[in-house]
Amino acid sequence: MKNLNVISEDEKKSFDPLLQNIIAYRKSGLSLNHIIGCSLDCAYCVRHFFDNFEMKEPQMLCSDEEAVNQLVNHQFFIPNVTPLQLFNRATDPFLTDVKKHTHEVLRRLDGMGLTNQVLVITRAKVTKEDMELLEQLKNLHVSLLVTYSGITDVRIEPIAKNGITVHSIETIARYKTRTKLILYWRPIVVGWNDDPASFERVFWMARYADAIVYTGYYHRPENHAYLKSMGIPVPYGDFARRKFLPNELENRIFEAYKNSGLTVPLFRKTSCGVAYAHRVPDYNGHWGVNELCDICPKEQRDLCDKGYQAPTRDEFQKLLDVYNYDTPFLIEDGHVWTEGLGEERRYHLQHTLGYQIWDIEKPHFKNQHGRSPFGHEQTKENEAWYEDIKRQFTNDIKKEDD
Repeated sequence: MKNLNVISEDEKKSFDPLLQNIIAYRKSGLSLNHIIGCSLDCAYCVRHFFDNFEMKEPQMLCSDEEAVNQLVNHQFFIPNVTPLQLFNRATDPFLTDVKKHTHEVLRRLDGMGLTNQVLVITRAKVTKEDMELLEQLKNLHVSLLVTYSGITDVRIEPIAKNGITVHSIETIARYKTRTKLILYWRPIVVGWNDDPASFERVFWMARYADAIVYTGYYHRPENHAYLKSMGIPVPYGDFARRKFLPNELENRIFEAYKNSGLTVPLFRKTSCGVAYAHRVPDYNGHWGVNELCDICPKEQRDLCDKGYQAPTRDEFQKLLDVYNYDTPFLIEDGHVWTEGLGEERRYHLQHTLGYQIWDIEKPHFKNQHGRSPFGHEQTKENEAWYEDIKRQFTNDIKKEDD
């Protein structure tokens, strides 16, 4: 295990600005990434988007102490409320040279008495010693989301050839008590791992988990170019900011799950699986998009329902004033429409309220579940609904101006 030293300011300047910023807000939480670089070589990795896929050796942008200090003093951080993520953008938190920093960050946060949800996503080697350290934590609510796709093509996932992820799942299951294990079934891609044998591999490993979360694939020009250079077929022609998971594929997932006899519940959204594992309401307020919840266990639906409350107009405006956010808004059943806030501020409000905050320019169409439109038929009913929403939103702004 090599000691990582903080790199120089001049070296940092050569990185994508998004990598230089060690804290970013994602839908699943405020994300801390002060170590970048990964040797796993998963062909579809989001590191293609930051132009650092070729950085195989982890590099440290600042010390763990400074990183934690920046995190807990960040404008978006709320003690015991804001969900957190560690090393989920540019490295794997359980790489040999990274894991001691993962444990150190968790130790420091736990020592502050914080009870925030912490999501740690990995497909690397998790050992008995790692689990002993995680189980010593007393306050944080930690979930290990172990990415397991059932993919066997080593061009796509080189780590698949040695069974490391399988052994990690078994090890975590053996030693976990406070720590929760989520089988993160991703990416599911037509032609890669949508056959019955791949489904069976995933369901076999899922029996160890507290919950299963499934999701699709980010298809963008950067990773498409790499996949094409490797001769790996990709079934999607267009690109989108949201994940690809066609409706036909999702229906086959449900059918295979139903026939598997598994009792471990299946969830569409990451925060839903995490919330179930810790027996709390979903912090993203997905209960407001109730079509997402039809596959959730009844006890979780009841819990989310009890913990769900829409803000009044005055309450939402006061929250905007507190954070100096400026946006027109329209409160509907299940969500608040806003304009121009950007993703980070919307997620900040969403986690503060436990209520969905949407952008009027990025609609969530019914039954599309916040995914790419590929493989989802756009109905006239959906189009009419969206046009009506835009009219209401515009009229609401005019009323406020008057």
